[in-house]
Amino acid sequence: MDKIYVLDTNVLLQDPYSLFSFGDNEVVIPAVVLEELDSKKRYMDEIGRNARQVSKLIDGFREQGQLHHGIKLHNGGSLRIELNHRSFHELQEIFIEKTNDNRILAVAKNLSSEEMAKAIGKSVILVSKDTLVRVKADAIGLLAQDFLSDRVVELDHIYSGFSELFVPVEILNTFYEKGGLPLADLPKGIYYPNQFILMKDSLGGSSSAVAIVDQTCSSIKKLLFDQDHIWGIRPRNVQQIMALEILLRTDLPLITLIGKAGTGKTLLALAAGLMQTEDLGRFKKLLVARPIVPVGKDIGYLPGEKEEKLRPWIQPIFDNLEYLFNTKKPGELDAILAGMKSIEVEALTYIRGRSIPEQFIIIDEAQNLTKHEVKTILTRVGEKSKIVLMGDTEQIDHPYLDEYNNGLTYVVESFKDQHIAGHIKLIKGERSALAQLAANIL
Repeated sequence: MDKIYVLDTNVLLQDPYSLFSFGDNEVVIPAVVLEELDSKKRYMDEIGRNARQVSKLIDGFREQGQLHHGIKLHNGGSLRIELNHRSFHELQEIFIEKTNDNRILAVAKNLSSEEMAKAIGKSVILVSKDTLVRVKADAIGLLAQDFLSDRVVELDHIYSGFSELFVPVEILNTFYEKGGLPLADLPKGIYYPNQFILMKDSLGGSSSAVAIVDQTCSSIKKLLFDQDHIWGIRPRNVQQIMALEILLRTDLPLITLIGKAGTGKTLLALAAGLMQTEDLGRFKKLLVARPIVPVGKDIGYLPGEKEEKLRPWIQPIFDNLEYLFNTKKPGELDAILAGMKSIEVEALTYIRGRSIPEQFIIIDEAQNLTKHEVKTILTRVGEKSKIVLMGDTEQIDHPYLDEYNNGLTYVVESFKDQHIAGHIKLIKGERSALAQLAANIL
């Protein structure tokens, strides 16, 4: 053990099992972190659940010995609750107020000073998801780092659902003649079930083709659907064509869509859901839900009954439905939905715990879900249902999530090699030229 890791509260609230992520080194939890965990354990959301989980883990360690003296972990490291080192002697002229963040910094700084005074001291590293805490640590000469072990994928390697290949024109001609090709005829690479292949002429000609890898990863085939439009919606780019293909497929119960604002995720999913529910009768109901994040997942402070409270949060869904139904007058959409009775728009809070069979389910803003929340939702999907998870992984409102560890990215990476799942990353914005420019430069 040559390092001491001091954990901030947010690390444990993000991942209760982060205690075991530091190998054979020493993990230190300041007493103030326990106080913060105690204040969060009554929350009825993911943060509260994680606070309770950490509390149970730490309580279980008491059987191995006194925690303030340190106990061994199964991975070869050790865990210690730090009760002392609360002195602000070194920090009192820098950080005047004794906030919880500053108390954690004081613990790490005092431990670091002690180790530096030894002939062979250990490196002390503060681990925090809070950017400003890491900045403060750097300002006082303390090593600090983000907690990255919970990341599903690194950097910009998130699976896109399609590959662009340059092939000889002979391969393109054969593909069009036979309607498919063995995967062995394509350049060597990693291919996944239901992955789209955009083939272009390697000599720069205008010939191109869109194919999809079959579920056994042995060949590529032509797309099944070539509708000019569904519910008045026409795909405007190749990624939207790919999205409609997997949205309309009956053998893919799980679909994930990632894209910036204005790429058409919600509109395409709603159009596909309406077509399969209302026109084809594949599903009994179209259920649309989105998480309520901005006010801590609580709608109690808004006036009115549940429907009135929810309306501001799910208004983007209604905006898209108004476009699809071509409504012009106030209240016209509500009258249509009341008459149809097969479309349900809910906050995600109200579908958790339910069993949902024979429904086309759309979960909007799924990037604001944690791994545990998205697992809870997917395990509730019933027989003959299809679920679509979509969102923009670059616009996350959850305090402990980022582009690489959120629930949507987790599902994309976990299911990319499963034959029952389809995924597409929408790239081009189609809302307006201004919207696309804003999404790119702001």
